[in-house]
Amino acid sequence: MTDRIEAAAAELRPLLQEFILWAPANAPDSDPDLVGPAALWHRLDVKGDVGLWKRQDLRNLLLERMPQAVEDPDAAADGMVPAIRAYLTFLSSTGRLSAGSDPLESLLEELDELEDDFVDAMEDALAERDWDEEEDELDEDESLGDFEPFADEISDLPTIRLRPDSELAAAARQVPLVGQARDLALWVGTGRKVGEETLLSDEEVRDAVKALGLAEPQALWNIWNLAIDLEFLAPDGDDTVSVDSDTAAWPFEDDEDALDVWTLGLHSIDYGDPELDDDDLTLALSGLTRALLIRVLVNGGSRSLDELRGELAEATAEYDDLGADAWAAAVDPLAPVIAWLTGYGMVTVADGEVTLTPLGTEGVVHMIDEADIEVDARPAIDAMTALDLLSFSADLPEDEADAEFAAWMALRDPGRAASELLEAAAEDEADALIRVQAASLVGSLGEVAVPAWREALEEASLRPYAATHLAQLDAEDALEPTQADTHWLILDMWTISAGLGRSEFVSSLHDIGPAQTIIGLLDVIWKVRHPHLEELLEAVGDAHPDPQVGKAAKRALFKARSGR
Repeated sequence: MTDRIEAAAAELRPLLQEFILWAPANAPDSDPDLVGPAALWHRLDVKGDVGLWKRQDLRNLLLERMPQAVEDPDAAADGMVPAIRAYLTFLSSTGRLSAGSDPLESLLEELDELEDDFVDAMEDALAERDWDEEEDELDEDESLGDFEPFADEISDLPTIRLRPDSELAAAARQVPLVGQARDLALWVGTGRKVGEETLLSDEEVRDAVKALGLAEPQALWNIWNLAIDLEFLAPDGDDTVSVDSDTAAWPFEDDEDALDVWTLGLHSIDYGDPELDDDDLTLALSGLTRALLIRVLVNGGSRSLDELRGELAEATAEYDDLGADAWAAAVDPLAPVIAWLTGYGMVTVADGEVTLTPLGTEGVVHMIDEADIEVDARPAIDAMTALDLLSFSADLPEDEADAEFAAWMALRDPGRAASELLEAAAEDEADALIRVQAASLVGSLGEVAVPAWREALEEASLRPYAATHLAQLDAEDALEPTQADTHWLILDMWTISAGLGRSEFVSSLHDIGPAQTIIGLLDVIWKVRHPHLEELLEAVGDAHPDPQVGKAAKRALFKARSGR
């Protein structure tokens, strides 16, 4: 899940950078920084097409996703809808609103209709957050399963390496509890009478237990709840439930779909907590499953079952006055915990050691992220693509980025690695940051990268870098970079600095030289067919303090648009 979010963010980065450049001149009253979370969740929900927008997408995004995802409800209430309005207008005006989307006018009309409801939702989110903060202050460290007390230990962990989605999805398809939840949902069928007023009959319970091969009826209800969590079962009327139409297709072939289902049921781990006849004793053991998981993680992913039993018995007694009594009453409190976690594919137990599976590690990292605790989790080096490396390196300190590159290179032939990096950089000519990262890394490889640089000469977005590096390496028949090559490099630099903020962008303009130098540059740079040219010329005119530069930027923009 984490690497999918990172991949989606990397995919969106160049588009959002271009929007940030577009917004000051075309939507000056909007805050483009507010669009990022909304665009990311839309990408994750819609999956394949960042430009496909429907009215219903806006409703789901603003009224369901954003109230849970925004960090600052106040700012979102004031500016989210105008920012999305500007973003949709940007997509439409630049030809990026995909075929199949609702018309822009219809989308903007829906935004107008949703705005009041969205503001109300933000106010509710703010009130709930304030309440939660008050509760946290009153009940600090109250839950046995809280991750927060382990925040320092989590931050001190070495980098957690996550397996690729293909491997995780393959593991998710084999999870026994998900298969049982599917079987239960299929047994339920369509329109079965079950609800607050109508319970399963004793005969139905026996039939369901037999159909699932369960040892005792109590386990049925946790699997029933899991089936609802996984959306295999859903209410379809008063006191009736039905199987979802897609349930029979589990395990799903698509990796993303398979992982989405597994993640939906991730919080079912709480069903592993022991259930006792006494409600107070049951409550004293609430959170035990999470408590075990976090202790295994901070111990490096594996922990002795005996050590866990001793530490958790002590923690339970400290957490609740009834903790010791509850532990004794449960006889073996960790038995249901381990049973559920193994059934959900999160741990294995061998030779007295509890070990997180790759799927379990992914799940715990996901829950840590949800708890808003910093954790250093990245794709495994052996499974990291060139694009993964470039995307992650862009956000790392230089020494860490260098270490990632060295580890990645250690598993690859240098010449082939150079080609992979440049091929990844060529996937999206709008992503200047990835391109600069790739050029820097390949440039560090020296002469072994010459064949890859020669191939890159055929790619318009990489040719300036290839020509520059081939000339620096004195490669045979290497041509000197042209003026257009140099101008492309400048435009890439401006694109990156614009994404960092106005002050960084202005500083990058001053790096070129005095106003007259920039004016001379603007007189010719408009001829370069760079994907961000027009937005950058608008940004130069808006940001540079010299009015003569502003006029030159407007002239250049006119020429670029008219093709003269």
